[in-house]
Amino acid sequence: MTAARFLLGLAIGVSIIAAPAFIAESAPVRIRGSMLVGFQIATTSGIVIAYFVGVLLAPTESWRLILSLSAIPAVLVLALVRRLPDTPRWYLMAGRREDALRTLRQTDPDQDAEAEARVIEEDLRHEERGSFRELFEGRFGKAALFVIGLGFLVQITGINAIVYYSPTIFQQVGIESPTNAILVSGMIQLAGVAAEVCAFLVVDRWGRRPTLMSGIGAMIAANVILIFAFSSGPSAVLAFAGILLFTVGFSFGYGSLVWVYASESFPARLRTQGASAMLTADLFANFLIGVLFLNALGALGGGVTFGIFLVLSVVALVFVQRLAPETKGRQLEDIRAYWYNGGRWPDRSNGGTPEAGRPAPA
Repeated sequence: MTAARFLLGLAIGVSIIAAPAFIAESAPVRIRGSMLVGFQIATTSGIVIAYFVGVLLAPTESWRLILSLSAIPAVLVLALVRRLPDTPRWYLMAGRREDALRTLRQTDPDQDAEAEARVIEEDLRHEERGSFRELFEGRFGKAALFVIGLGFLVQITGINAIVYYSPTIFQQVGIESPTNAILVSGMIQLAGVAAEVCAFLVVDRWGRRPTLMSGIGAMIAANVILIFAFSSGPSAVLAFAGILLFTVGFSFGYGSLVWVYASESFPARLRTQGASAMLTADLFANFLIGVLFLNALGALGGGVTFGIFLVLSVVALVFVQRLAPETKGRQLEDIRAYWYNGGRWPDRSNGGTPEAGRPAPA
């Protein structure tokens, strides 16, 4: 069991970094955001399906069957992935220009593949070596702060406290049947998938920042409701409303946008390192939530615990407002100019084009 869990964790850790980077480097600019949100929709839909399959098979007590069923989608995914070409950026990094041109024509027939290839080649000529150390040096330090802070805030604001322990929370506010508590939690996760579908529909029209900040705003409102749910009763109705709104807000904002930003916030040579740094911060915060939440709920009570999450959500909103770039409609190669210019998009009308490999003048 330990070996199997290690291999599953290894596979998930690799795929959750590689898949968004692959999508970002393959999708046309006009639909890149919705394609990346589509990755998150697929992920959470699979979680929900697995959740209900587990509930249906639980009476059989056949844990071997429940765990081994995961091999079926794994084989299907392997068969599909083997047929995919690599990304144009990877082909150009490997010196395979004709393969890059062919892939560019396949993924976006309306664009000039030769012109796109030249833009990518210009981006790859810069001096970035693609190392973790470089994430924290000079011009990319602010980008590293952003993705690591974003990854940490995704989890520390409390989503997995809801995912892991919502049946426990519901039991504390009066839903005594464990089966009913689990089923209610499952229905709430379905609402989260619906919220991600909504984000899929609007992210390339609204933009990344408005979508993300709207979701965090809903999480703030949900924490206020949960504080009242524990302070005035407790109230099962308010707890259900608060957890539902929190899940919907997270799924619409953080859940949908976190891998969009992980894939769009760095130039090609640093993209996977940036996403890995984000995931590391995310998992560390997730560990803290898993260890501390139930103890805090028991020792401090629900009102104080969700008050802490309220403060953290406000911090997250300010963090995103201050640091998150708006990457809607931008070529991935433009990201370098943003960080070279001190975390601001250069004013092209005044000749501010730091793509040439030097930071913009102060």
